[in-house]
Amino acid sequence: MTTRHPSDPTDIARLQRLAESGDAPGVLRVLRTADGLSLRDTARITGKLATALGFDNLSEAATALVRDPEDPQHLYDFGYACVDRGAAFLAIRPLYEALRHVPDSPLARTELVAALEAENRHAEVVELLEGHLATLRPWPDRYLLAFNALLAGDPDRAGTHFARLPVPDDAQWQPAHARLHAMLRRTLALRAAATPHPFDSIAALGGRLASHSSAATSDAPPAPAPLAPDDLRGWHFALTGGILTTLSPYGFAIMRGRYGLLQETPGGVLHGLHRLRLVLARAGLRPRTVSLLPDRSSRILGRAAARLLGVPAEPFAPGRARTLVVAHRLDDADPDTLRQLRDRTDQQILFEHATCWTRPPAVGADISTLLGQFVSAPWSARLRFSGDGAAQGPPDDRPEQVIVDDLLRADPTPDPGDGESPADPDTALGRFVTTARDAWLTGPRDHLPSPGPVHSPRLT
Repeated sequence: MTTRHPSDPTDIARLQRLAESGDAPGVLRVLRTADGLSLRDTARITGKLATALGFDNLSEAATALVRDPEDPQHLYDFGYACVDRGAAFLAIRPLYEALRHVPDSPLARTELVAALEAENRHAEVVELLEGHLATLRPWPDRYLLAFNALLAGDPDRAGTHFARLPVPDDAQWQPAHARLHAMLRRTLALRAAATPHPFDSIAALGGRLASHSSAATSDAPPAPAPLAPDDLRGWHFALTGGILTTLSPYGFAIMRGRYGLLQETPGGVLHGLHRLRLVLARAGLRPRTVSLLPDRSSRILGRAAARLLGVPAEPFAPGRARTLVVAHRLDDADPDTLRQLRDRTDQQILFEHATCWTRPPAVGADISTLLGQFVSAPWSARLRFSGDGAAQGPPDDRPEQVIVDDLLRADPTPDPGDGESPADPDTALGRFVTTARDAWLTGPRDHLPSPGPVHSPRLT
């Protein structure tokens, strides 16, 4: 069987037909991997797709780039329009080309940074900006350099650049400065606990991490060292401020503790609630109430949490203090509720059971049970498998209290997993909370679209 190169005229003609039909997923899937396609052909195909979808700015920019693919303004306009329309990967090549023509263009450089960030290519952002140090503006350039260094997993470099960053006079950059300072403070807390000589400032983040050791309890690999490239719990806390209570016990070498597709069991959900109770106890927090978000899954989970904690459950009300707000998935909350949750009140703790790591919600949870891409609750509609294949089964429509009763009677013993993933006992989580608690629950619950330096493959 012969496989044609993406630049084969027949393939280009097929792509053009797909583009003219408006098949965005099909076209973008091919363009993402079509390394041999010329920039002119890429622009031509993208322009046809943009025309079919009614994206006038992208269509016009693509048409201009087809006419003259060497013009830096056309290259910039096409890249800008690609980022604007959610196809940042298509912007990277033309923006690099624009910078080749105009190396010190702050517009092209900033837009390229935006495209690389959208693709989670943070190390490339650092390389790009450090190559132009002499012409970087403090805001946003040097901030972006420090921010991306941290997201690339290099806290030493991030601390060095942050220490040289002036506090912004412009109010629009002050939240960004505060967010990065909080990230580095959390990083500092984790690293100080892992080394014999605690650091005394963010600027002094340098130094080799001490190796993490613990008594071996099985043939499973050891737990990751703090803030190592596979320390999902540590990096999740450093970057988002949230405590991740469980790690997937399957496929750690690939998924690093995240889930791709998960159909939950009642016992697994109850285990997550037990881990929630452990975090609260170790942090010395005693919520007076559980606040229920209005969607069905959150109400079920919230009532179960209230029973387990021995406190009353009440509908969510903004501004309520000393409460645990329970969400099954924050994706199911309405935008107004999310806005109300962003700024915390006194001892208001936001718990999300299943946090989507590929499309994070607009608000970061203070505690998450797990990170998953596609997660279905035991009571929701689920895939059922038979000899005829897979089909969507009906949801459990029993009364919520009946489901709560069954959930609390489930066996919370954690899934032993594949035996090839690190053990994650309660003691490890307890130690982590003790280390992190002084830097926890501070500031707003910022949204972070990047998974950071711990990489896992996505299902789509």
